Amino acid sequence: MEVTKALMRYSLSSVSTVREGKIAMNKTEMVAALARKTEITNAKAAEVVDAIFSTVPGQGLIAGELQGGGEVSIGGFGKFETRERGARTGRNPATGATIQIAAKRAPAFKAAKNLKDSV
Repeated sequence: MEVTKALMRYSLSSVSTVREGKIAMNKTEMVAALARKTEITNAKAAEVVDAIFSTVPGQGLIAGELQGGGEVSIGGFGKFETRERGARTGRNPATGATIQIAAKRAPAFKAAKNLKDSV
């Protein structure tokens, strides 16, 4: 029923695929939607999406900022940041042996109030 309600809210041309009972959008579908919405070619839209979201060092704006220790705030949408995860003890699920998991820095996203309220 949720999917049906969601489909009624959006025109079918802007809705992506239905996966596991939920509407989902992959990169290819995002490129196509961006191209339609901004009236640019799919190739140019793909360049824009890659420029923002690529994880290749030196290419993606968000990943590049996070790799440099910064954060990216998009007003009304949210904030991409990194968080430090401390070292901890874990278990190997196959053997049950105790293992040490090293500390690391991980990417995180915090949704803004406007995004939370719109969902």
